[in-house]
Amino acid sequence: MVDGTNVVRELTVDLGERSYPIYIGEGLLQETSAYLEQHGVSKKSSLMIISDDNTAPLYLDTLVSSLTNAGYTVASAVVPAGEASKSLSMFENLITKALEAGLDRKSTIIALGGGVVGDLAGYVAAAYMRGIRFVQIPTTILAHDSSVGGKVAVNHPHAKNIIGAFHQPAFVLFDLKTLQSLPLRQVQCGLAEVIKHGLIWDESFVDWCDENMDKLLALDPEALGYALYKGCSVKAAVVSVDEREGGLRAILNLGHTIGHALEAVAGYGELTHGEAIAIGMIGSALVGVKLGAPQSVYEVTKRVFGKSGLPTRLPAHFDTDAIMSAMMHDKKFTEGSIVYVVPTAIGRVEVRSDVAASLVRETVEQLKQEADWQ
Repeated sequence: MVDGTNVVRELTVDLGERSYPIYIGEGLLQETSAYLEQHGVSKKSSLMIISDDNTAPLYLDTLVSSLTNAGYTVASAVVPAGEASKSLSMFENLITKALEAGLDRKSTIIALGGGVVGDLAGYVAAAYMRGIRFVQIPTTILAHDSSVGGKVAVNHPHAKNIIGAFHQPAFVLFDLKTLQSLPLRQVQCGLAEVIKHGLIWDESFVDWCDENMDKLLALDPEALGYALYKGCSVKAAVVSVDEREGGLRAILNLGHTIGHALEAVAGYGELTHGEAIAIGMIGSALVGVKLGAPQSVYEVTKRVFGKSGLPTRLPAHFDTDAIMSAMMHDKKFTEGSIVYVVPTAIGRVEVRSDVAASLVRETVEQLKQEADWQ
């Protein structure tokens, strides 16, 4: 498909009957109605757009107008921006709004925003009437990861994403123009997941990110479109093999064991998700070196994240005991062991269940030692 003079990159998450496409290009938001029609979304049933108070002022009116003009009946709900909105109370509020809007089993929910909105809206869609269709329209770089793969969830005060489901979208529509409004910190956070996909799968892509970091930080459309396509391609390839994280998909959790614990300890506020997992991936590289990986794994990982402006150390005031306790509540803690994704080389990782908690604790402490990182 072509949008004006811009070729739209397209790839497929191959899940048999639940397969769906990802579209990446400029100016796609105004064409949402055409994509909905292409995918058989009925105009007889209401749609509901879920967005947040950062994204809605920028793009909600445009989307509502274009859908209404195309003959769709549209309701909308706006939640506060930030991880705190991924709560059971907010979930219940949105179910109420869906009922008030008259959504039925043929309705579709559209997630317009970043990863928080996608996770929350997806879980509402998964639960409402035991599951209705939804569409992901991510407006952050970070959401290129969370919008693909069908993992939808809300948080519990003691654990991130512990309440959720697997519910695949009908399609993912990534309008690169919506990324131009992102503040630098959000750009950097999104690049954490972009880099992650290279670290687990493609050494040459890590090299490309290293060489093109200035263009990515400047939101150069061609560089950004290529990076998102590559990142989504890795995610799609992994999810196509292992939809429900029975094996291979666990590699996507590189850096998340420590990262999710940091988010929980910080109260989902002090560190963004991208910042937390960047620190977590550097911690994973340290663990990998301790278990026999080349020193270059740590050096390259640290260098690329440092170039992006993401943190490469853990703030000293974070309590190690609290971090370790948070890991014990994580989904990756099973049968008494921490399931840990460990790099063996740049572009290759392995999933291990034999990583001693004492080694992880030692790594957390090392992440605090600023002298080691300068």
